[in-house]
Amino acid sequence: MSTIPGPISSFIEHHYRHFNAAALKDAAHAYTAHLEKGGTMFMTLAGAMSTAELGLSLAEMIRQGKVNAICCTGANLEEDVFNLVAHDYYERVPNYRDLTKQDEVALLNRHMNRVTDTCIPEMEAMRRIENVVLEEWMACDAAGVRLFPHEFMYRILLGDKLEYQIDPKNSWLMEAAKKNLPMFVPGWEDSTLGNMFTGHCISGDVKNIHTVRTGIEYMKELAEWYTANSRQIGTTGSIGFFQIGGGIAGDFPICVVPMLHQDLQRPEIPLWGYFCQISDSTTSYGSYSGAVPNEKITWGKLGIDTPSFIVESDASIVAPLIFAMVLGW
Repeated sequence: MSTIPGPISSFIEHHYRHFNAAALKDAAHAYTAHLEKGGTMFMTLAGAMSTAELGLSLAEMIRQGKVNAICCTGANLEEDVFNLVAHDYYERVPNYRDLTKQDEVALLNRHMNRVTDTCIPEMEAMRRIENVVLEEWMACDAAGVRLFPHEFMYRILLGDKLEYQIDPKNSWLMEAAKKNLPMFVPGWEDSTLGNMFTGHCISGDVKNIHTVRTGIEYMKELAEWYTANSRQIGTTGSIGFFQIGGGIAGDFPICVVPMLHQDLQRPEIPLWGYFCQISDSTTSYGSYSGAVPNEKITWGKLGIDTPSFIVESDASIVAPLIFAMVLGW
């Protein structure tokens, strides 16, 4: 954090003293301390954080080197681009809790796909990106080239094939593409573009279903990245883990450490060196997403000395505040 904290950081320092507020502040301080010791930060994005426009703060975190690798859902990968090219066509529905089934059908008939209080326009966003990325899928398919889902997105973002409706500096994926940030997107099939790719494989537009590389290949790449970038800092490792939400975006990458230890017999690889999760999941339900950090010790993911935090709150509120403190805003 900067020597003289900005107004957001100053407000948090003064008012956030207890409960989830204190956990938020502690997590932010520990995040900064981890970076100052020479560590790097691995971030995971679940849910619909891109549609929540997290890029407004996350893009700056990437620009300033506060995030060094990302694991996200296929939805977050594509929805940042949807917002980039079709923002003016989005519609907000602040009274979404009051919608009837007939109201929802009316949105369907208008091709407006609702995510809580925000409707994504199918034709202006999804189909527009499909047309552009399909060219890349087919070209790679014909050339026998295989790429990961994020690499296709990097290509279209850096290839000047799109017109933008928001300032691209607020697109976290654009900043990631510029840096060629290590990216991992497990379960990409469970996304709009994943469904579209499947359709084009069925129709024969794409001949080789493996033109888009798989989740197992992502894990192999992650194992190689973690091995190459990890080192010991005191009693903890140099790579921190900042988890927004739960699900596959968090569960997939955190397992790379026990995999390296137990399946590849590489005990010299350090554990994750910092852990924070923003979560609303309930531990007693037996969910992996709601597991407290201590449970992760039993799986060989975290150690006794790993600085660990859980902020049980809404990630769309909490994440930008933690980023603001790390950035000194």
